[in-house]
Amino acid sequence: MPNVDITFLGTGAGMCVYRNHTAIVLDCPDGTRLLLDTASGNSVIRQAAAVGMLAQEFEQVLLTHHHGDHMGGLPYIQGQRSLTNPEGPPLRIYSSEEALEAVRMYCKATRLRVINVDQEGATTGNGHQVFQWHPTEAGQRVDLGATTWASSFPVDHISGSVGWRVEAGGVSIVFSGDTRLSTNLVEAAQGARLLIHEALSVESNLEDTNGRGHSVAAGAGRAAAQAGVQELVLTHIDSPFHLDPQPLIDDARRFFDGPISVASDLYQMTVAAG
Repeated sequence: MPNVDITFLGTGAGMCVYRNHTAIVLDCPDGTRLLLDTASGNSVIRQAAAVGMLAQEFEQVLLTHHHGDHMGGLPYIQGQRSLTNPEGPPLRIYSSEEALEAVRMYCKATRLRVINVDQEGATTGNGHQVFQWHPTEAGQRVDLGATTWASSFPVDHISGSVGWRVEAGGVSIVFSGDTRLSTNLVEAAQGARLLIHEALSVESNLEDTNGRGHSVAAGAGRAAAQAGVQELVLTHIDSPFHLDPQPLIDDARRFFDGPISVASDLYQMTVAAG
């Protein structure tokens, strides 16, 4: 039976003081490894090393949007890749064109490893390509491995934000990225085996949470129930819920009666088809 192994390198919201920022690794049945978002700074390569993953093993990134806590690790991943394998293949980055334009600006500003950035990708001073940009349209199928593909869908956060549905050997996994409760997500997640959904807070804080462009756990529960997914994992957790995430589970449980868990940094799980 095909399995997808999932490692949560970072599970904290942008202002969380206890957790690393969002980065999730999917290891698919055909050997494809995907990185969903890249956290910020060097935390992504530090967290990956803690579970035996090295930056040169990342070749494909599905990016949800261009806030720093989701895309800020990109130059650091590539910096380590270039140090360990200077002639290695470029890192392929998939996202909306708007998000990729912001990533290009970020890479130009940081100038890590002295890379030159253009509309196609980025190169080192000697002309070796280290990034490839892959703008994707909503609903467009992106083939990533022999039996692995993905498609993006717009979500309600900032302009250019997307979520991703990954199909890997018959296992369907949906990642919300950052979003308020989203009709587009519910439609994209129909029948998925697993929904990974952000949960910044609980419904008693709905107005403030929505005002920041995020979901409460109850919204994640509603989305999971309406989409008919089998399992829900909550992530992108704010500081007050770090030590005791049970209120998040209770909030989502009001609407979703399937398995619910709250991811923590370096949490690993295996998802099977079925």
